[in-house]
Amino acid sequence: MARSFSRLERIAEQIQKDLSLIIQRELKDPRLGMVTINSVRVSKDLGYADVYLTVLNIHNVDDDSAISESLGILDEAAGFLRSELSHAIKLRVMPQLRFH
Repeated sequence: MARSFSRLERIAEQIQKDLSLIIQRELKDPRLGMVTINSVRVSKDLGYADVYLTVLNIHNVDDDSAISESLGILDEAAGFLRSELSHAIKLRVMPQLRFH
């Protein structure tokens, strides 16, 4: 028997797919390492989307500083990423992005 997906799960999967493409193709920050989006969880009121990611350290720095720097870059670019997502996904309200 097929599992039925809720609307929030479908939105989270679509945000994950589109956000990974936007980060890969549109975000041009040389300090940002390779980022893999593991999962996205959307709140019930579509106010927030928690994005869980993994950072691959490509520079010769320690892992903690690479992670904190990548999270800082993504937090600064959250407005741009949110606007690009709103062009790709037609929702009344696009959730705020929080990176973890």
